[in-house]
Amino acid sequence: MEALHAVFGHPVAHSLSPRIHAAFGRQAGIALRYEAIDVEPAGFAAALAAFAARGGSGANVTLPRKDAAFALCTEASERARRAGAVNTLVRGEDGTWRGDNTDGSGLVRDLTQRHGLDLRERRTLLLGAGGAARGVAPALLDAGIGELTIANRTSARADALADALGDPARVHVRYLDDLAAQGEFDLVVNATSAARGGELPALPMALVGPRSVAVDLSYGDAAIPFLAWARAAGCRQSVDGLGMLVEQAAESFRIWHGVRPETDAIHAELNNRAPALVTAD
Repeated sequence: MEALHAVFGHPVAHSLSPRIHAAFGRQAGIALRYEAIDVEPAGFAAALAAFAARGGSGANVTLPRKDAAFALCTEASERARRAGAVNTLVRGEDGTWRGDNTDGSGLVRDLTQRHGLDLRERRTLLLGAGGAARGVAPALLDAGIGELTIANRTSARADALADALGDPARVHVRYLDDLAAQGEFDLVVNATSAARGGELPALPMALVGPRSVAVDLSYGDAAIPFLAWARAAGCRQSVDGLGMLVEQAAESFRIWHGVRPETDAIHAELNNRAPALVTAD
């Protein structure tokens, strides 16, 4: 019997998740069907219930529904609670949903194992304070970064994220407009969605130097403006979100099926394809 899974989002036609999970299923010898379900925010709860009624046993959730997914869960993992957002749902035998968040572990695994980065003691700047930022911030702290500066257009969400992280000695909040005075960062992570329209907040080039690494959580066209800025500013390395997408998908697969697939082959295939798509799921 095929296991039924899906990714929920709007829009979602661009998602690479069905292709990735199909490859994982073939690799593990597991029969599965993985759908992309387009649903606007107001209809998410009803669509998830209809999916469960068809036998759906697990789902991924894209922005901006990760908060809503968290609210629908009767139980959540520690990393989902720390993020306040869920990207992976597991349906229990009683029909309730358990939530997890694999974004942060996916990012850290991609950076440390695929790109060989040592994150320890890195002075890190996180651009944005929404669901994507909340998903990765706890994992970056756990990976041993030295300090985390959160920069957002408005302070309320950044302050809320900093409070939730509960590490005032290492976590600081700044306005985007105040970044010019913050000096050089070892790692800059773009978790904003501003570049989807080809626009990027004005970032001072003094934020980075020849040892800095820049990471965009998006891939394809959405990552181009930030990564172009990073190269122009002289960053040693720039990384898009494709590897994170593959690694978080592998962690979701492990949660659902009990086995973690090998990721290098599908990452290489997708990377060679150079998709002009929107954002990491």
